[in-house]
Amino acid sequence: MHEVSLGRTIRDYLTGEQVEQTTYEDLRQALARILVEEKGYPASSVRARIGVHFPVAGTAVSAVSAVSAGAAGAAGAVEEETGAEEYCRTIDLAVYDADGRPMLILLFCPGQVNTYRRESLAAARLFPGGPVPLVLITDTKDAMLVGVQKDEVLGGGMHAIPVWDWLERLVQEHPVLPLSPERIGAERRILHTYSEFIKTCCDETLCML
Repeated sequence: MHEVSLGRTIRDYLTGEQVEQTTYEDLRQALARILVEEKGYPASSVRARIGVHFPVAGTAVSAVSAVSAGAAGAAGAVEEETGAEEYCRTIDLAVYDADGRPMLILLFCPGQVNTYRRESLAAARLFPGGPVPLVLITDTKDAMLVGVQKDEVLGGGMHAIPVWDWLERLVQEHPVLPLSPERIGAERRILHTYSEFIKTCCDETLCML
């Protein structure tokens, strides 16, 4: 399901600024409110609508191949294509530590939570300043917390959203290693495959998930 503009603005919970209202923005705002008011996160540690940018080839052929090869790290087997353009995947919310390092990203999914697991792992591994140690996938009724390095499910249900006081410990217990250039290429193609129909960058007027 696409995220599309509703042609009006609403007040952003985190910044107080007016932001474009979309079909998902109310849910994004609700998740931010949960983090701050129920889980104890400082509002200053939470940022919304962060883009994961990278170049992609003009067709999806290489991306489909990478899904099959990615688990084995066979990114080099994918044929290079010309005509690359920039792709952007919006991350709904990101939580940062005092030094500006991303600790956790949250992605809203308009469907069964587990079916978005691989896409969300790729987003966490490619996130600016990452890889990010933890990713939480939610439809606002169910949730899954995953350790990114080992693709390890750490909790399920909305109670799986860690409180602020636990988050640093969880990050320390589930460290992530830098990705090789080959792995970065594979993760890019995997992420693009799962949402290859997205053509408009998330910093423009139309923001897709």
